[in-house]
Amino acid sequence: MDNYHHALYPATGPMPAEGPKVVPASTIVIFRRGRDGDAPEFLMVQRAKEMRFAGGAAVFPGGRVDPADRELAARLAPHADPEIAMSQVAGIRETLEETGLVIAMRQQVTADEAREARKMLFVEEKLAPVLDRFGWEPDLEALTYFAHWCPPMDKAFDTRFFVHDLGTGSVDVEVDATENTRLFWTSAQKALDLLEAGEISLIFPTMRNVERLALFANIEEAIAHAAQFPPERMAARRETIDGRDWVTIPEGRGYPVTRQTVEDARRGGTPFKNVS
Repeated sequence: MDNYHHALYPATGPMPAEGPKVVPASTIVIFRRGRDGDAPEFLMVQRAKEMRFAGGAAVFPGGRVDPADRELAARLAPHADPEIAMSQVAGIRETLEETGLVIAMRQQVTADEAREARKMLFVEEKLAPVLDRFGWEPDLEALTYFAHWCPPMDKAFDTRFFVHDLGTGSVDVEVDATENTRLFWTSAQKALDLLEAGEISLIFPTMRNVERLALFANIEEAIAHAAQFPPERMAARRETIDGRDWVTIPEGRGYPVTRQTVEDARRGGTPFKNVS
């Protein structure tokens, strides 16, 4: 394994004070069962082209962790790893805000409740009062820690990825029309086909995770894979190999593709500010 990717920051836990000034963030791969035995599908959002980060790219729902997410996580899971718990809370909040889905709740949620909760969240900008209003209790263990990506530079997003089975909690999804322009369900292979056809763009971490998700026939296999390869903070690196410029990631992390030419990465929409 390439020690370079470990030298600049710890593999787990919060970024130390002497490290890059990064922004904690969370993203959720929300699975739904494929129909008639087809491959499982997950939800993606297409970001508005005007957005500073990943403008125009297709990504999983998510966003930065707010101070209120940290406070709520401490209340809900006082004995859990605070970095993971606050990321889970942020992922639940961001998913509701961006898509209208209420995920990882112990109680059954109706479509009408989800719509009202989303409206309230837009006003309150915090998840805690929404939970109190509807009497919901999050099941943070329903969000499985899957991956952790962070470029070693100031203002980069220090992002934890989680996978979640939507199960019977399906409600209609609707774009928020501020940060995103559309929502769509796709299998991993279909997302790669759309990328190849030029119909979507994927930033480098999203691309690598979609390739990894294409390995699995169901969410249970994804969860087992995450246990086999426990998440560690990782980043892409730009380097020259045999006279060609590549974007690489460490071997042995569960990813089937660990390098891509700079030219191909640019075609996929990779922003190089996120590659060291």
